[in-house]
Amino acid sequence: MTDIRNIVVLTGAGVSAESGIATFRGPGGLWEGHRVEDVCTPEALAADPVLVHRFYDLRRAALAGVGPNAAHRALAELDAAWPGDLLIVTQNVDDLHERAGARRLLHMHGELTSALCARCGVRRGWHDALPPGTRCDACGAAALRPDIVFFGEMPYQMERIEAALARADLFVSIGTSGAVYPAAGFVQLADAYGAETLELNLERSAGSGFFAETRLGPAGVLVPDWVREVLGQ
Repeated sequence: MTDIRNIVVLTGAGVSAESGIATFRGPGGLWEGHRVEDVCTPEALAADPVLVHRFYDLRRAALAGVGPNAAHRALAELDAAWPGDLLIVTQNVDDLHERAGARRLLHMHGELTSALCARCGVRRGWHDALPPGTRCDACGAAALRPDIVFFGEMPYQMERIEAALARADLFVSIGTSGAVYPAAGFVQLADAYGAETLELNLERSAGSGFFAETRLGPAGVLVPDWVREVLGQ
């Protein structure tokens, strides 16, 4: 990969699944009896804040029982060693990339370990329960909510992501369904700008046909192999 300088990596639920975090669309998945409309929309938060806050409290607490896997660690190794530009864009709201050591990282769908003030927009780290009515340290409003991008809300830092895709020589998608936009469209955007495109996934995704190459298998195997290849090891 001598012509590769700038890399954008997109990670999805399939990366964290091997750590024991249930995937959104899999059987027995993330929502565990709750419809998406009940726990992951602005309307749900307004209608039943106790349910929504409790749902994310439980997910946040569950992070203590899981850890980074081989895929997270390999991406952190790439982050530390890659001399060119690298941006790891994750759709995941867990903190496993950070705990593995990744730093060039962007959470486009928010973070479980962050609270957002719905009044003033200030964010702060949060690791405990977050009951409705918790006050913001910055503005004093009783308006802290989970810092999660709900369905119908705009993902974070889209301009930064699109700028990185425009500069990328290689776009790699790992463990994603290829069904949720705007992330599902990143491969087409990267391709339009001239980047090479690679998918690493357990099975073919809804967007596999847009990639120049697809490799199938567990992320914990495919990602370390790919990182060694990229780093020339």
